[in-house]
Amino acid sequence: MLTFPNAKLNLGLYVTAKRPDGYHALETVFLPLPWADALEVLPAPKGQTGPSLTLTGRPIPGEVATNLCLKAYELLKADFSDLPAAQLHLHKIVPIGAGLGGGSADAAFALRAINDVFKLNLTVAQLEGYARRLGADCAFFIENKPCLALERGDVFEPIALDLRGTACAVVYPGLHISTAQAFAGIVPRAPKMPLREALGQPLSTWRDTVSNDFEASLAPVYPVLADIKQQLYAAGAAYASLSGSGSAVYGLFPELAEAPALPWPSEYLVWRGQL
Repeated sequence: MLTFPNAKLNLGLYVTAKRPDGYHALETVFLPLPWADALEVLPAPKGQTGPSLTLTGRPIPGEVATNLCLKAYELLKADFSDLPAAQLHLHKIVPIGAGLGGGSADAAFALRAINDVFKLNLTVAQLEGYARRLGADCAFFIENKPCLALERGDVFEPIALDLRGTACAVVYPGLHISTAQAFAGIVPRAPKMPLREALGQPLSTWRDTVSNDFEASLAPVYPVLADIKQQLYAAGAAYASLSGSGSAVYGLFPELAEAPALPWPSEYLVWRGQL
């Protein structure tokens, strides 16, 4: 089975409280982004006794054995002792450490594919439960639909967004920002306006009402983030923001027919239908 684990964007991101379990409570909207890796999951060849994973594309730090795709298999194997060995191949395209959720998507799509290939008959709720054990935002990619995310970013409420014809330019400045580094500069606080309310207003108002709490602490350390955001606005974006805890910065352009001229490499995408 060949699948395409897609990235996500954060529309607004507020760190609202420190939880008793050490995690932070969040308020954000996850939006699927049509920029994807490729993941193939097949039954292993006869004689192979355990799972295998090969990698191509962007280099992935760390040992292959620690990859979330293999961890997804092992998580299911612990509950399904007769799960056959699997052969996985991941071609990495989405940047790493960019706030785009690429690794989380790979893990969630691995769960979904293993469930389908080996007919485990797990429900969406069960798959989300496994995904939560792999990472805070992994569960989003099981249903992979726009949603308001709360708590650790793993409690979801539906949200309606109409971005038909809206173009999105995503700029990755080549920085890997760790989650620990990003959270180190955060002081939790309640947002001035609930995110659902702010995003219900016209796109032209988001610049003044929707923000990402990580920008205030990361931009002084990495000035290029503010530079990219300024360039996106100069190119005609109605709204621009850091995604997640960075380092990708994106701009939303209403009814734009062609990609803006930017001094950084970027991905340019257009939403064709209502989300």
